[in-house]
Amino acid sequence: MKIGLMADTHDNLEATERAVTLFNEQQVGHVLHAGDLVSPFTASKFLDLEPRFHFVWGNNEGDRLHALKKLEEVAGDSIDEFLALELDGLKIALLHGTNEKVVDALAESKKFDVVVRGHTHEPEIREDPLVINPGTASGYLADRKTVAVLDTEKKDAEILSL
Repeated sequence: MKIGLMADTHDNLEATERAVTLFNEQQVGHVLHAGDLVSPFTASKFLDLEPRFHFVWGNNEGDRLHALKKLEEVAGDSIDEFLALELDGLKIALLHGTNEKVVDALAESKKFDVVVRGHTHEPEIREDPLVINPGTASGYLADRKTVAVLDTEKKDAEILSL
């Protein structure tokens, strides 16, 4: 199975739409968003997403009450500060990752096969265990707009430009 990974959309509607289109074209089974959606209106862009959507709060979320109502339309109950998911046999930690010590502790704990994080806007893939930062879908504070796709069978990921 392929899993779409994204973070830090920061209200960039055009980039969010491109990510949704890319994930639908790639026929991913799930999309994990590692936070910083920012405004509630951005959540509606995920309504066209075909795979299941999972979301964790970032440090720049605005109106969480209204964002939650919008996100529930696409993510149901898969919204939290931190999510521990098991998808296609892989144990996955999903968090925004503002604290590097927490990210490292999750990786070192060996309780997860994959740790997915955002926050830094820098795409990164580390091994053993797999720690993936898809970068920033918005492109803000970075030189490009990026997402990632995780292949659960191969247990590897690829950073893709939007």
